[in-house]
Amino acid sequence: MKPILLLAVLITAASAHEFEHQKDWLKTPEGLAHVGDSHGEIDVDSKGNFYVSIVGGEKSGIQVYSPEGKYLRNLPNARNNHHGFTMVQEDGKDIIYAACLSDGKSAFLKLSTEGEILLEIPMTAIPESVGTKFALTHADRAPNGDIWLIDGYASDRILIFDKTGAFKSTTAGKAEPWKFSTAHKFAFDYRFDPARVLVCDRANNRLIHLKLDGTVIGVFAENLPHPCTVDFHGDLVAVAQLGSGVSILDKEGKVVKVLGPNDNPKEFNTNNVKPEAWREGITTSPHGVTFDKDGNVVTTEWNKWGRILRWDVKK
Repeated sequence: MKPILLLAVLITAASAHEFEHQKDWLKTPEGLAHVGDSHGEIDVDSKGNFYVSIVGGEKSGIQVYSPEGKYLRNLPNARNNHHGFTMVQEDGKDIIYAACLSDGKSAFLKLSTEGEILLEIPMTAIPESVGTKFALTHADRAPNGDIWLIDGYASDRILIFDKTGAFKSTTAGKAEPWKFSTAHKFAFDYRFDPARVLVCDRANNRLIHLKLDGTVIGVFAENLPHPCTVDFHGDLVAVAQLGSGVSILDKEGKVVKVLGPNDNPKEFNTNNVKPEAWREGITTSPHGVTFDKDGNVVTTEWNKWGRILRWDVKK
């Protein structure tokens, strides 16, 4: 390769991992200084709108924001306990697969972006032989159309239902060979063929790859400070870390960038950092994360007041 071409390649590779924090990009609902108590998720639809789950406050539920960060509305019928949800495409439409955390009635809701309930899986759909107490932290659609839920705050097991909501099976958990400890959230990793499952094994500070039948492939990345959520853009994966920062990893699991790391232990792994202590571009406890279509990164924090930060790719 000619030197000038090599230089161009190196510059392109470097700039692909350069981000700039966007101060005050989010416009909160009218009359509110902050979005509200957040312990949830963020994802983006095909139009670039952001969907954010909020557990408390005047606008709890799922808030919807424009690509520029303007509050648009709350999603009808969404609950305030959608700790983990995923935006998927079905028949050319944006559809939300949402877990219901510690809900006495429902395990899962499938919602349109207009708020129509397309499917509800009741807790009674889970056989008593599987268990009676659950804390379901995330939901997604498998490549074959099955619905997957993870019991991340209880048994660390994955519960699998068919597309109609009928229970099929369970896999993973605290036992060998998984040895999960707070299997917080997961995502289907389509960077590989066949697709894999990437699990955030939070208390063990690692990401684990599974086959679709639950077989352990191996550790994808370790020594991450309490990974909560992952999202993909090309070969990159963003990891929201309760122990501060959003790490950007390549396809081999190598950290190529950390956004907003915090050096004050009193300000991460907690939801009690008050707004007056927030520092520009410095995270406290990232909990949800998404890329938009351009590779910009947005994270929601576990925070009583609610905090959402954004970094755009430098151009």
